Amino acid sequence: MSGSSGQRRGLGRGLGSLIPTGPPPSAASPADRSPSSGAGGGGGDESAPEGLAPVAGAYFAELPIDQIVPNAVQPRQVFDEEAMAELVHSVTEVGLLQPIVVRRTGPDAYELIMGERRWRASQQAGLTAIPAIVRQTDDVDMLRDALLENLHRSQLNPLEEAAAYAQLLEDFGCTHEELATRIGRSRPQISNTLRLMRLSPAVQRRVAAGVLSAGHARSLLSVEDGDLQDRLAQRVVAEGISVRALEEIVAVADGELSGRTRRTRSRPVAPGLADLAERLSDRLETRVKVDLGQRKGKITVEFATLEDLRRIVDVMDPRNRDDRPI
Repeated sequence: MSGSSGQRRGLGRGLGSLIPTGPPPSAASPADRSPSSGAGGGGGDESAPEGLAPVAGAYFAELPIDQIVPNAVQPRQVFDEEAMAELVHSVTEVGLLQPIVVRRTGPDAYELIMGERRWRASQQAGLTAIPAIVRQTDDVDMLRDALLENLHRSQLNPLEEAAAYAQLLEDFGCTHEELATRIGRSRPQISNTLRLMRLSPAVQRRVAAGVLSAGHARSLLSVEDGDLQDRLAQRVVAEGISVRALEEIVAVADGELSGRTRRTRSRPVAPGLADLAERLSDRLETRVKVDLGQRKGKITVEFATLEDLRRIVDVMDPRNRDDRPI
């Protein structure tokens, strides 16, 4: 999964792209340095990208997976088998975009702090090393704030950026509002970037490698079939298709697929249906699809994370803004 010599890796880094790849020389022991230099993600003396703020009490390394043990006080004991299977497939095809967070407990021993699902999936995928943020302090807020600061400064590819957003939201309890404020993005832009994680593995690889732009990737999100996503992505790369032209191709393909599935029964088209869907999308700051059938209609509202779903529910029903879990 590593890139060629001299190239910055496009996969497997996520938040690891925002912090140094080893502890300060004064604090590093041979045990600190060997995993980073031996597991294939960038040497221990690789410095943080120019312009990034230092991250006190943490560094990035690729650790042997058998040196890590789960946290004894992990509250989650049940892991959904279907979701785990999807994650294993993603790790196998694309690599691990979101590093785990660990603390060091011995010369060659680490304990998980965050990311047990990713650790388990990496084991099932047969990885021998795993990208990790090694936290040397107990100050989660300090690490979160430093990562947010560096996310504002760093030039990540779209998939790395999406993975960083997802991990900050999931592991560090960061909110969409905090992300938007700290890195100067709008909430819809953050939600749209997070949706890139839903692309097929083959398309994700192209985005990470820089041969497919974020605009092309967002256009492909409306294509539900993964094989069709891949074929369209291949055409974009081979023919140099623009984002606007790809949007037109996707619209035509969607129309043809819809026509084949509705040959025996036409679906009524109400005037202004697209406009209503667009108004809902603007109001909820996410993609909304409106379908009208023969006897009833359906509204599909997309969301990126549980936090994003709570935000959407609050917009729909302000009376429920009491932080009750869904």
